[in-house]
Amino acid sequence: MVSRAVHLAIPDTHIDTLQNRDVTLASRVLTTSYLTGTFVLRSGLVADRYFDKYRFESDPALLAEIVRELVPLVPDDTDGLAGLELGGIPIATVLSAATGLPAFFVRKQAKKYGTERICEGGDIKGQRLLIIEDVVTTGGQILLSAQDLRGGGAEVRHALCVVDREAGGAEVIGGEGIELRSLFTMSELESS
Repeated sequence: MVSRAVHLAIPDTHIDTLQNRDVTLASRVLTTSYLTGTFVLRSGLVADRYFDKYRFESDPALLAEIVRELVPLVPDDTDGLAGLELGGIPIATVLSAATGLPAFFVRKQAKKYGTERICEGGDIKGQRLLIIEDVVTTGGQILLSAQDLRGGGAEVRHALCVVDREAGGAEVIGGEGIELRSLFTMSELESS
């Protein structure tokens, strides 16, 4: 069994913020990532609010704190972490350093050169992999990546995310035998 001791350094510039007990991790994630303005969404719709998940992933202190809270959510029988392109990769990398579990990097499409693999980082055959994603909406990419990983011989029974947008993703992937564990739901963030 892998030790789940977490030893992540937090830059000194953020110590005062972390000592303020009134500032919760949820409120920090929301404050960092919630933007107002005019934004064109993937669907083509225009919105006046946007949740920019890359902002919490690019803040080293905030990412370290998020990962500390994710560690207890990693199933005990996990052999490796499968970070999904693009947002799941920084989380999987830091979570790998915190847990000692190897990280694998899952592409949306296999590259057309070199190894031509969909999953980088080593052999996944026979491995119990935990899919790592930043934000889950419909769960579609988790399903596609789980199929690819299973096709490579891995076992996938769990996925872990920072934010579940509560848009049906947990139910969709649950129908394929994958339990979604999330640090926050969007409603928890919005009420923080």
